[in-house]
Amino acid sequence: MLGIDPGTAITGYGLVREENGKLACEDMGCVLTRSELPLATRLLQIYDELREIIERDKPDCAAIEQLFFNVNAKSALAVGHARGVALLACAKAGIPVAEYTPLQVKMAVAGYGRADKKQVQSMVKLLLALDQEPKPDDVADALAIAICHLSTAPYLELISRDGERR
Repeated sequence: MLGIDPGTAITGYGLVREENGKLACEDMGCVLTRSELPLATRLLQIYDELREIIERDKPDCAAIEQLFFNVNAKSALAVGHARGVALLACAKAGIPVAEYTPLQVKMAVAGYGRADKKQVQSMVKLLLALDQEPKPDDVADALAIAICHLSTAPYLELISRDGERR
């Protein structure tokens, strides 16, 4: 399961596997782009590096945070660009993508929808039995998105199957 936290400056990623009810981090990191590069070049770099990660780690699915608008429309637009190329990289690789709101991710990981960055980092460390909190925040967020999907997907599948039976 590949979690992706998109951004034009930093795109975090984290590969989490679940075996026998235990979560384990298989890979994590971030794609860093230089601000002085043209947007198209930065987006191409994000796409290319995500494709390499997908090829190397071979996730069966991916999860990405849904875009939400905050006070800064310019940063929301930049995230939207990076999100688009992340979705494209997954689609080109043929892996399904689930989307979660920041509230859903925080609820799944910290048990509180208004958890702050530090709380999310601490819970990701605890849930994945890591030696230290993942940094930068974008990496912790990507791992949190993956954890959210792994804890939520089975229930969504049950709900979906239950609806088909009626």
